[in-house]
Formats: sequence, C-alpha cells, structure tokens
Amino acid sequence: MTRPRRPRSSPRPDAPHPGADTAPRPARRERTPEEEREALLAYAFRALGARALTASELRARLEKRSEQPELIEDVLRRVQELGYQNDAQVAQIEGRRPGVGTFRVRQTLRRRGLDSDLIEETVQARDPDEEAHTAADFLARRWPTLARKRDPRASAYALLARRGFGSAAIWAALREVHEAQQTAQEDPAYEDPEDFSGA
Repeated sequence: MTRPRRPRSSPRPDAPHPGADTAPRPARRERTPEEEREALLAYAFRALGARALTASELRARLEKRSEQPELIEDVLRRVQELGYQNDAQVAQIEGRRPGVGTFRVRQTLRRRGLDSDLIEETVQARDPDEEAHTAADFLARRWPTLARKRDPRASAYALLARRGFGSAAIWAALREVHEAQQTAQEDPAYEDPEDFSGA
C-alpha cells in the first residue's frame, strides 16, 4: 500500500531566498588623508627595508599605490629626513660593488635614476689602480676556464669589457695574469694546461 504524498509546503513570504545574503554588507569606509599617509609611509619603510632604493625607484613604487603627487612627495621627504633613503648611500654601494668596472657602475647608476652630478662624483672617486687589480683578480679566477678557449686573450678581453672595465684596466689585468702565469711556470712542479701565448 502506497502512502499518500505530503503536499509541498510553500516558502514563507518573509523567508530569505536561497543563496541570498542574509544581511547587507557594510560599505567600505574610505581612508582619511592621515590614514592614507600612514599606510603609504608604512609601505615605503617595508620597501626600503628589503633593499636600498634610489629616490626615483621609491617614487615609482609609491605612484603605483597612490594617485596623489603631493602625498607621494611628502612620504618621500619623510623617509629621507629619517635617514631611510639616501641617494648618496646608494651610489656608494654601487661604486664599491666588487667585480665590476667603472662603465658598469655608471650604467647602473643611470638606470637607477640618480642625478648626473652624483654619478660623476661616484665614478671619479674610483681608484684606477684598484680597478685594474679588481679586474686582474676577477680574471685570475676565471682563467682556468678561459685558457681552454681558442683565443684566451680575446675571450678574457670580452669578458672584462662586459663587466664594465675600461681598456686600460683590461690590458693591465691581462699583463698581471700573464706575469703570474710566467712566474708559476718557473716552478718545476707547475704543469700549465694552456699556454698564455701572445700576451
């Protein structure tokens, strides 16, 4: 014997529709100017804590978070006043970067948006003799690989040029490595895998 079906109950008129929000979401409150400034300032501190940025780099980042030029410049001035952002310090860091020459330093500082006077001051402060020694040290570490090239000297020159060293530093480095090779060859126990010919 089949049981009679119970009639479906119609939904109550005041019952919410399935899937409908039971309560309206409150409208998001806009930040006050002071809150906007504090949020942008906090972001600037985080960005500078991760890496030393130039004023140009930091400004570009702030512009992605705010459309208020006055606020951006205010935040930039504040972090500079507190010593968190300093273009001269960034230039000094790049100027002392190991394994690169003056041309690379100049190129990097331009790319990072530093003032031309500061760039010139930075590159002029580099010691040419020290740069030649830096190039020679870098070349000495790479020489075992370069010595296996068909033209070691040409490969060495191209490598140092890509690292931003000038011709004077490159030739000085080549001579220094060549002299080191000759000194080593005077040792009876020395076995030269490749001859530094034509230097």
